[in-house]
Amino acid sequence: MNIIKSILLSLVVVAIIVVASGYTKNESEAPKKEQLETVVDLQTVEKTEQQTISLFVTHGHCSTPFAGVVNNLQLDITSRSDQGNPLENMALSFEVDPNTFNVCRAEELTPKIRQQGLFVGKHNEKITFKSTNVYTMGLDWYQVNGNMSIKGIEKKVKFFVTGIRNPQDQMASSLVLSGQVNLFDWGIDYDKIVNGKSDNVPTKLLYLNMQIDALNYQTPLVTVNEEQ
Repeated sequence: MNIIKSILLSLVVVAIIVVASGYTKNESEAPKKEQLETVVDLQTVEKTEQQTISLFVTHGHCSTPFAGVVNNLQLDITSRSDQGNPLENMALSFEVDPNTFNVCRAEELTPKIRQQGLFVGKHNEKITFKSTNVYTMGLDWYQVNGNMSIKGIEKKVKFFVTGIRNPQDQMASSLVLSGQVNLFDWGIDYDKIVNGKSDNVPTKLLYLNMQIDALNYQTPLVTVNEEQ
């Protein structure tokens, strides 16, 4: 009888050791998994936070599309308590470093787009835009006037902003800015700088398009409850 009890006791001890070691192993692996998930989340956030703008010039029967990195994007939207349109008084500003331009379908053209004299000035000035006033053209459709600087030269420009939202939402969740500017306003002869000679039908229009996540820039509405 004592022998049987000893055998049973040994089995119980072994079973406890196995269960305890398995629990300890799972606990040690859990932080690694959590840490891995945290790293992935941070990488996703960093990727989505980089704002870009798409541009292209059209010359003849072909176009040259390229993109650049946007910095210091400011979109001021104030929530309203009167159920009015929160975007009608928005203010928008941003800057683009032309040294970040990359041609989308022909990488060999990237050095030409980045060469000094085209969009890059002598002092590596950023391309900047700052809105001055906004006009509501229709539902989720706005004309945004402002000043745009290329190579340190500032000119008045006009862009259009379209809002994208679900029908039940009060405000658009994202905005799409689009428009065109005349490069001749900045003294830029695209054909001469890029191809070495001016064209009889000059390439003078630069088109811009940028999507903005508007929800990231909305200022919360602060209400004060006064005690009676």
